[in-house]
Amino acid sequence: MSLDNIKTIKGDSFEWLNIDAPNQEVLNELLLRYQFHPLDIEDCLSKTQLTKIDEYNEYLFIILHLPRYLKDKKYSVPIQVSIFFSKDYLVTIHSGELKPINKFFITCKELLEDPETVDVNLTRLNPKSRAYITPDMSSAFLLYRFIYTLIDNLLGMMGKVLTNIESIEEKVFDEKIDSVREITQLRHDIANLRRIVFPLKRVIHELETKVKRFTDEDVSVYFSDLSDTIDKVWAILEDSKETIEIYKDSDFIVSSDRTNKILALLTIVFTYSIPATVLGTFYGMNIPLPGGGDDAWTFLGKYTTFGLILVASIIPVVIMYWLFKRLKWL
Repeated sequence: MSLDNIKTIKGDSFEWLNIDAPNQEVLNELLLRYQFHPLDIEDCLSKTQLTKIDEYNEYLFIILHLPRYLKDKKYSVPIQVSIFFSKDYLVTIHSGELKPINKFFITCKELLEDPETVDVNLTRLNPKSRAYITPDMSSAFLLYRFIYTLIDNLLGMMGKVLTNIESIEEKVFDEKIDSVREITQLRHDIANLRRIVFPLKRVIHELETKVKRFTDEDVSVYFSDLSDTIDKVWAILEDSKETIEIYKDSDFIVSSDRTNKILALLTIVFTYSIPATVLGTFYGMNIPLPGGGDDAWTFLGKYTTFGLILVASIIPVVIMYWLFKRLKWL
């Protein structure tokens, strides 16, 4: 194939074709070369497919959905990765939006083209190591490393979710800070991640048994590790969902309590102003009243009437304050 967006790596017993941003021309050529089912080729271009595994005699067709976090919108969206897997080849088709895929492909290409760069001791000790790529590995092990790279990136996203939850915690229980927006955004992100990871978890568990037919080596321990990792991701999402729901309820209670305190304060202020309002209303009328008009009291000076009205307004306030305290309304 000579098309530019098809990149190829060859091992001793397999070939890996990584197709970035596919079009119909590329997929038609792929169909001619490998005799894939036409419906599978159509699924590679469709954005409405579900995460699944289709099993054929010659190959497995796998569709995975992985999350991509949108920083501007602050939530994750699903990105589709289509995989054709057989004993002799691995074909990966994606939009190019998942950066770990292209980084992993470049790493494999560098290590396979220059095997001397591989630290042999490291590869023996740690199969998850970046350098654990050798020309004599099987396509099944390459599939494991490919999916592990994606799941490991997903696990890193879970760390960011936990960090965001911790950063919100202080705001939730601070009466002076409104954290409704942050909680809503994080709930949206967690909900999207759960919709992506739940079907992914099922497919990863199925892979452990379906891949065995296409390899002579025992790779069950590796795919079992994938199952354990995706279960860990799901457990984190479950805990995060429960925590963020608690934070939502707590924030609502704190906000309601703050609102009730404000309303209570305003009510008390209004209640205290009632005596002055009543007296002011009476003395604002154009009718004769004791101490009003030309008959103002002056036995304590020219402000005698004003002083007496002020005292008459304050005394009921003091009585109300004492009564509210006694009734434990304050």
